[in-house]
Amino acid sequence: MSTTVTTEGGRRRGGLRSARKTRLRGLPLTLVLAGVAGLSVGPFYWLVVAASHKDSEIFSWPPALLPGDAFGDNVDRLQAKIGLGRVLFNSLLVAGLQTVGALIVALLAGYAFAKFRFRGRTVLFAVLLSTLVVPEQVMLVPLFKMMMSFGLLDTYQAVVLPGLCVPFAIFLMRQSLSGMPDELLDAARVDGAGEFRVLWSVVVPVMRPVLAALSIFLFLGSWNQFVWPLIALRSAEMHTLPVALATLHGMKATTDYGAILAGTAVSTVPMMVLFLVLQRQFISGLLAGATKG
Repeated sequence: MSTTVTTEGGRRRGGLRSARKTRLRGLPLTLVLAGVAGLSVGPFYWLVVAASHKDSEIFSWPPALLPGDAFGDNVDRLQAKIGLGRVLFNSLLVAGLQTVGALIVALLAGYAFAKFRFRGRTVLFAVLLSTLVVPEQVMLVPLFKMMMSFGLLDTYQAVVLPGLCVPFAIFLMRQSLSGMPDELLDAARVDGAGEFRVLWSVVVPVMRPVLAALSIFLFLGSWNQFVWPLIALRSAEMHTLPVALATLHGMKATTDYGAILAGTAVSTVPMMVLFLVLQRQFISGLLAGATKG
């Protein structure tokens, strides 16, 4: 009996020592990850803190480390100068329509490239991939002339339409759909489902993590877009938030940094909400891609 108790006690002590050694070995990695997390979160924290202070306090030394009480005043001045509610609506509308449209185009095009055999498919896909190396600035003049000839300048369509076809999104969907078994699609067709029913009932549920991850990237790209909306949208009522914030520079002899930082802080809220909503699907999509690779 005593031998059994001694053996169990020794095993318990050995297990504790092993767990302690494992934690000690992982301590350097934990410290490195904590430092990287601090470097990533630090600028955003300073943005929130600075947005809640007056202009005279933003660049003071030592810098303020705790939030102040001027955030409401900064937002009020921002509303008076650019119409914060209006430009937020413009940005949400443009980014939302562009994200949904680009997802639909990417899903349809990726499904066609991955699961259909037609003449010129390889050449067409190669041409599509070649557009990835074309700088966006090269397309500004042709896009401007095209939208001007269509009479779409200073409209939502001028900003949304050029962003509906995203080569990277089509490439990602095509690569993801290539791994889906054809037998799964054939079974649905045998049951009498048409192609759009197969796409909606079979493909979309399987591709949900990829679509969630892709929607975050597409929304982020559209939300932060600056150059093309600056060119295509001429009136202040049509400006998106990045363009409206840029107009605050040079309006007077002094720049209202408090209002600009408050607007920048507000502009991060939709992205944070979208990521929190799609967090589980986003991480699942990343893990699925890593496992497949």
